Amino acid sequence: MQVTDITGCAVLNNNVRMPYLGLGVYKASEGKEVINAVSYALEIGYRHIDTATLYMNEKGVGTAIRQSGIRREEIFVTTKVWNSDQGYDATMRAFDRSLNELGFDYIDLYLVHWPVRDKYKETWRALESLYRQRRIKAIGVSNFLKHHLLDLMETAEIVPMVNQMEFHPYLVQQELIDFCHDNHIQYEAWSPLMQGRIVNVEILKQLAEKYHKDPAQIVLRWNLQKDVVTIPKSVTPARILSNAQLFDFELTAEDMKHIDELNKNFRFGPPPDEVDF
Repeated sequence: MQVTDITGCAVLNNNVRMPYLGLGVYKASEGKEVINAVSYALEIGYRHIDTATLYMNEKGVGTAIRQSGIRREEIFVTTKVWNSDQGYDATMRAFDRSLNELGFDYIDLYLVHWPVRDKYKETWRALESLYRQRRIKAIGVSNFLKHHLLDLMETAEIVPMVNQMEFHPYLVQQELIDFCHDNHIQYEAWSPLMQGRIVNVEILKQLAEKYHKDPAQIVLRWNLQKDVVTIPKSVTPARILSNAQLFDFELTAEDMKHIDELNKNFRFGPPPDEVDF
């Protein structure tokens, strides 16, 4: 993945181009708040918006995109099927609801939100059907560990194009990144900024001083240099802008290694093997 500017993309295993920097809208309230956040992000150059059924703001995301005046095909939109909607038939219905909420006739990327035991294979079969119908440009998973991916790929006819995982300096999971890379599955980060806690990490503060950036920009640049698509969430214009100012510096290999070494295998979110929600 060549990091160039805010318009740059990762190329998925089906040759679909996925912008490597996006705006996450988890916890952005439906209506004015999410519409304003997405509108501002699009105005300053973002072309990737990540939502989900769970977030209950798909309608606002769609509204902001339509109001932007930017052609639909220039904006990459991700949404996800929630756990209670998993299984073949339920997933097909959930997809139609998301499409209706967004007000689109296709979705760029549709993800299985969590690996719900005894259901995710049937959920994946539904995604394959929707992909073949050309209602989705790319399909993938979220929160799938290596053993989930291996199990899925035993019966899958299409290899996932993306695996969206909790990823930050305290949870690197390099073995999983390498597995995804070897199988041409694009790795993507959620919670890349550790829910704001990166500001308390001493080495990140030191690197911020060195590069004349802030800790968030250091971490997001680290994401991109590790070939990880990243979707920091914010509804604050100044932060949305700051999170995109990543393209006028490059971390050295030594500094990349320093950040890698912060890994503690520590999760802020739930462990994927304990999905009970």
